Amino acid sequence: MLWDGECAFCFHWIQRWEKATGDTVEEACKKAVQLVLPDGRVFAGAHAVLKSLALGGRSERLLSWYEHSRIFHWWAESAYRFVAANRSWLPRF
Repeated sequence: MLWDGECAFCFHWIQRWEKATGDTVEEACKKAVQLVLPDGRVFAGAHAVLKSLALGGRSERLLSWYEHSRIFHWWAESAYRFVAANRSWLPRF
């Protein structure tokens, strides 16, 4: 759940939802970066990274490859999982 952290009404309901969902939502964020668009669509992992870059005017071609090529999709997700699993020792550019 994304919220401003100040709304008491939201806080109340988020606490209730956390009881109902357990760690499911938190686990998704621990597994991969999440991109939530204003229209409610959610992207995760490599798709989220490439979608955010394309929305920023960069790497539209990579997003297109990701969305239309099974091989590039597999490669991008594999690379994302490698980085996620090894982020503690990878260099921070």
